Amino acid sequence: MGSPSGPPFDPDDPDRERRERDTESIPRIDPEDGSGYGSGPPPFQGPDPYDEARLGEGPDSRSGRTWIPDPEAEYQPPQISEDELAGLRADAAGMAPRRVLPLEDEPSSLVARYLFPTERYRGEWKRHWIHLATPLLIGVVATFVLGYLSGFLAGRDVGGLTTVAVLAWFAVMGWVAWRVADWWYDRFILTNKRVMVVNGIITRRVAMMPLVRVTDMKYEQTPAGRALNYGTFVLESAGQEQALREIKNLPNPNELYLRVVEEMYEPQAVEARLGKEADEAKADDGA
Repeated sequence: MGSPSGPPFDPDDPDRERRERDTESIPRIDPEDGSGYGSGPPPFQGPDPYDEARLGEGPDSRSGRTWIPDPEAEYQPPQISEDELAGLRADAAGMAPRRVLPLEDEPSSLVARYLFPTERYRGEWKRHWIHLATPLLIGVVATFVLGYLSGFLAGRDVGGLTTVAVLAWFAVMGWVAWRVADWWYDRFILTNKRVMVVNGIITRRVAMMPLVRVTDMKYEQTPAGRALNYGTFVLESAGQEQALREIKNLPNPNELYLRVVEEMYEPQAVEARLGKEADEAKADDGA
């Protein structure tokens, strides 16, 4: 008669070895060297998500308890090797690193109001000064023409027409000043989640596109743009109508293009590079 714990022992049972192997206890794993997994590395080396210090009171699918993240756990930045960062500092031929223009650490007050707390600021750019070429040229021409006309009319003793010419010059200069102010408040903004364009003085307009929705991006430079270092960006988004598609007269288009592409495809490298630059700046300040 068999014992309550199992069938009687039979030395001739062909399945005895298989049952003993299947019921063999699982060895404990040494967290230091991963022993117990053979020659390969352990499949999981992080903290046990079911550690008693991290368990709550609610039900869980495995243990009947709920794992609650530790609110005091320190954020660990992504680990990027020096070899990977070297590709951001020099080209494939080993030439001098490409020049990266410095950016402000914090957004301006004009831009900060449009950023939500969880996104990371990457920079803002005003349009190239060529954007003001037409208004400034009109202002210069109006100054010469209306100035000459005012002097000519004053010599003919036509006071009424002279006043009209002077008022017309003030109107043109007011329009030029308006265009300059509009250029100053016009910003292209890059974060780790989206690109935005903010413009307008009285009526503010904010257009944005998430980086995950960008399916194609290119920039175009005319011969004048290559000489003066400005270009036009074109963003495509899955064949849909979008509020932000073409951004004209952006400065340093090649560098800006690389910044956007890096943010789209290598966000961890950006975090590592910016974190290292911040550490070096702190070290320099401490010295």
